[in-house]
Amino acid sequence: MSAEQQIEAAHSAFTASRDVTPHVRASWLEAIAAACEAHADELVALAQAETHLADNRLGGELRRTVFQLRLYIAEILAGENLDATIDHVDVAWGMGPRPDIRRVNIPLGVVGVFGASNFPFAFSVLGGDTASALAAGCAVVHKIHEGHEELGRRTGEVAIEALRTAGAPEHLLSTVTGRDAAEALVDHPLTRAVGFTGSTRSGRALLDRIAARDRPIPFYGELGSINPVFATERAWALRGDEILTAYAQSFTMGMGQFCTKPGLLFAPTNRDQVVRVMGIHVAQGQRTPLLTARLRAGFDSVLDEMCATEGIEVVLAGDFAESPAPTVLLTTAEVIRANPAILEQEMFGPATLVIRYKPGEDLAALATLLDGQLTASVQAQAEEDIDPLLAVLREKSGRVLWNEWPTGVTVSYAQHHGGPYPATTAERTTSVGPAAIARFMRPVAYQGFPSVQLPPSLQDENPWQISRRVDGHWQRQDSGTESTS
Repeated sequence: MSAEQQIEAAHSAFTASRDVTPHVRASWLEAIAAACEAHADELVALAQAETHLADNRLGGELRRTVFQLRLYIAEILAGENLDATIDHVDVAWGMGPRPDIRRVNIPLGVVGVFGASNFPFAFSVLGGDTASALAAGCAVVHKIHEGHEELGRRTGEVAIEALRTAGAPEHLLSTVTGRDAAEALVDHPLTRAVGFTGSTRSGRALLDRIAARDRPIPFYGELGSINPVFATERAWALRGDEILTAYAQSFTMGMGQFCTKPGLLFAPTNRDQVVRVMGIHVAQGQRTPLLTARLRAGFDSVLDEMCATEGIEVVLAGDFAESPAPTVLLTTAEVIRANPAILEQEMFGPATLVIRYKPGEDLAALATLLDGQLTASVQAQAEEDIDPLLAVLREKSGRVLWNEWPTGVTVSYAQHHGGPYPATTAERTTSVGPAAIARFMRPVAYQGFPSVQLPPSLQDENPWQISRRVDGHWQRQDSGTESTS
């Protein structure tokens, strides 16, 4: 079956399933989650063979994927994704008589998802984009990443068989490979949204191609982030060595191949301290090959460019082994102010840049030189006044961390995994957590309809027993109680 035919089949599956009850849709996600658990050993072994990642890392990532599916099940059953809102007729409404008007979110249709190289479970065939699109009620055609193609095929087979057994329509989920299929997925008129996790270059190419469509569609792309860390003078005086040690552990985690890897450290340090403290961890850290040959080539190229940049010093040299040693670079705030483009270079691998600033430096002014980021972190003391720095960082990033490290993206209600461009192409949205479901839905309002003609989610009897906002008051599914908004 061609990619075009798969997209058409996915659309048929969507039209057959878009109005099923929350319990039916939840049962389909549970079937996928249970199948992942049943095939965990097989899938982890495949992932390890293709990615060089450790079994414990992969096992944890698969458990995260299952947890996410089940968290979305709870969201579906409560009806939170629908955001059902009912305003009854009110002749005394403040701006004049109000008609009966009711609004609910509906799924978009077929969603194309491009898997990531660095997370073979969490951001791939059954990752956040696929899970949230299925939870929204969409059909998904997933383009498997070539970095773990065999795993992608097998994961797709496991999930598709689980959906079939659970009674879902055929082709609610399907997979494709190759460039031609990827282009069809972006161009086909039945594709209603695209999710992507990858490089800035590839993401920008997709963004431009989608913008050229006759009918625009949403593009939820996660492209690139360098995730700066700012250490204040006070924090450094109290625990500078501790900060350097923890930073070294964070930037080398997973061989520096996390989208939230901290790539920049602004600190009032010096060369000797960086070498003395970070050198210990760099020498002892576990090494593995990078995920793909293409990723390795890109890392080597950017690292070479950074090493050759005027004003940047190599203080801990890596190597060109199959499993490369980490590289630590050092520069100054003066160099950065003269050449702020340095801050745009993402070294996706085991390398980082430490930026030494002088006492009294305006950290907020340095932060204004940054592009959009997924995260920004501060190492500071509670008694310090760093409001100007925090004001800049919240404008530049989607998640701001206090005395913590960004390498770790929990799946939770308040999580925001997104940020201003080029971190993402849709900074108001997240690709992690239940809020991610809203990306693949749109609101529709019904005015003046009799209850019997409305979707079940908006009928007065609330047959689905979901949470709804009625005349300005939330009626929560879990307790049946109301709360004033």
